[in-house]
Amino acid sequence: MMKNKWWISIVAVLMLAMFVHDQAFAEPLPDVSINIGDGNGEAPGTSALSILLLITVLSIAPAIMVLMTSFTRIVIVLGFVRTSLGTQQMPPNQVLIGLAMFLTFFIMAPTFSQVNEVALQPYLKGEISQTDAFKEASIPMKKFMFSHTREKDLMLFMNYTKTEKPASFEEIPITVLIPAYAISELKTAFQMGFMIFIPFLVIDMIVASTLMAMGMMMLPPVMISLPFKLLLFVLVDGWYLIVKSLLLSFNT
Repeated sequence: MMKNKWWISIVAVLMLAMFVHDQAFAEPLPDVSINIGDGNGEAPGTSALSILLLITVLSIAPAIMVLMTSFTRIVIVLGFVRTSLGTQQMPPNQVLIGLAMFLTFFIMAPTFSQVNEVALQPYLKGEISQTDAFKEASIPMKKFMFSHTREKDLMLFMNYTKTEKPASFEEIPITVLIPAYAISELKTAFQMGFMIFIPFLVIDMIVASTLMAMGMMMLPPVMISLPFKLLLFVLVDGWYLIVKSLLLSFNT
């Protein structure tokens, strides 16, 4: 008797499921179609190509902005500070990158403000085209990069591309100015890093010589020199001096 009730329950559930399924699909599903186009009668491939190009530009935009701003010099110098102190992962990468980003925004604020006034706002209001907006936006960025680019580095890429010497920085191709500015920033950052290393290197040499004279060769000098380096860095207000040096380096 119990087996018959069990089978009756299963049959009832199956019939209910079939009824719900038939009611759900009693009416045909509406046809859904997606057309790629801008609604102005242009070829469908035009908008698709524009979207593809936009996605490509957005994917490389962070790298472009890193090489066109003060971020490169700042983050390298901060990395040298941590390495010279020998504190391994202190401060963490997130802290150094965050500090470098906000210092970049602070230093680049006048340039970004000018780009917003002459290019972004007119483009959003429909006063200029996308091509004109790009040209207007590139002028303040070129001015900033040109002022911090060494002539030797700039001539390297201009000679390679056989570009004639321009009358002003506005005539320099952006594809030439960006790599020249990047290697100039790398050289400046490494020069500043070398100057940061010198006082901490002196402390390491003094500690290592003292330990050798005392016969304590099995004791790692880093364990003894690290507290002294941290004490020196705190006493001279190291972070203030580092940030001040970075800010002054972009005023020249």
